[in-house]
Amino acid sequence: MKCQVTNWAEYEAGLRRRGSLMLWMTPEALSSWQAPKRTTRGGQPRYSDLAIETALTLGLVFGLRLRQTEGFLTSVLTLMGLDLAVPDHTTLSRRASKRRLPDGRRQHQARGKGHVHVLIDSTGLEIYGAGKWLEEKHGAKSRRNWRKLHLALDAGSGDIIAHVMTDQDAGDASQVEALLDQIDAPIGQFTADGAYDGSPTYDAVTWHSAGAMVVIPPRANAVKRPDADPLSQRDRHIAAINTDGRMKWQAATGYGKRSLVETAIGRYKSIIGYRLRARSFGAQQTEVSIGCAVLNRMLACARPKSVRCKTVTA
Repeated sequence: MKCQVTNWAEYEAGLRRRGSLMLWMTPEALSSWQAPKRTTRGGQPRYSDLAIETALTLGLVFGLRLRQTEGFLTSVLTLMGLDLAVPDHTTLSRRASKRRLPDGRRQHQARGKGHVHVLIDSTGLEIYGAGKWLEEKHGAKSRRNWRKLHLALDAGSGDIIAHVMTDQDAGDASQVEALLDQIDAPIGQFTADGAYDGSPTYDAVTWHSAGAMVVIPPRANAVKRPDADPLSQRDRHIAAINTDGRMKWQAATGYGKRSLVETAIGRYKSIIGYRLRARSFGAQQTEVSIGCAVLNRMLACARPKSVRCKTVTA
C-alpha cells in the first residue's frame, strides 16, 4: 500500500520551523519570570516554574546538558536584550527533581471535542549506569537499569494525551488506570496489544467511559469463559477470531491504528532520545513530561496529511 502526502509544501515548511531559533517572550512571561514572594518562613525562591520549564525545554530540544543549557539561555536572552537572570545548572537540577512541571496534556483535552480513540503502549528508556559491555568484558556487576514509559495517544491527532513512567518491573496492564485518570475526554475506542489482555483492562476502560469499545487481541489459546457475561467484548473478539480469522478481525476492528502509538514511541526516541539524562527519579519524570510536551508542540508545527494512492490495473 502506497500513500501520498497532499500538503507537502505546508508540511515541509513546518519541519523547518522545528529547528528555528526564534524565541518570543510575551509581557506575561517576562512578568512571571521571577518567583512570587513567599508569605511563610523560609528562603525566597528566585525563579518561577516558568523559568525552570523554559530552560529545561530548550536544553531537551537542542540536546544540551544543564551547564550548556545555562550558557545557551544566557546568550539567547542577551541577544534579545532582556535583563533576566538565568537559573544555574544546580538550580535546574534541584528544581527538576522536586517538582513535576506542567505539560500540555490538559490543554489538549480542553480543545478536543467528542469521543477519542485512545492507543496505548510502553517502551523502555535507559538510565545512567555501567553498560552491559563492562559486565561481559571485565566481569564487573552491571548497574545498568532502565525505566518503562507508558504512553496514551489520541489516534485522531497523534498527540500524547497521557503518560506514566515506572520502573522496569511494572506490568503494562497495571498502568492502564493511571493513564486513563489523565484523560478527561470520553473514550470511544481503546486499542492496545495483547500484553493488556485481561479483565482489569476491560474494567478500567468501562469504568472510565461506559460503552467504550475495547480492542485487544486475545491470546492464541484464549477460550470463552462459561461464567462470563454473554455480552462480554472479549468473548465477542474470541468468537470473531475463531470464525473469520485474526487478520479479518483486525481489519474489522481497526486494530491496525495501533501502529500510530509505535510511531510515536519511535519519534520520542529519535528526537528526545532513547536514554534518560536525569539521575533521580523525580527529575526523570520531569524530563519525560517535558519531552512529551515538546513532541506535541513539534507535531502541531508540521502534521502531514497522507492519502492512499489509487492503483490502476490494466
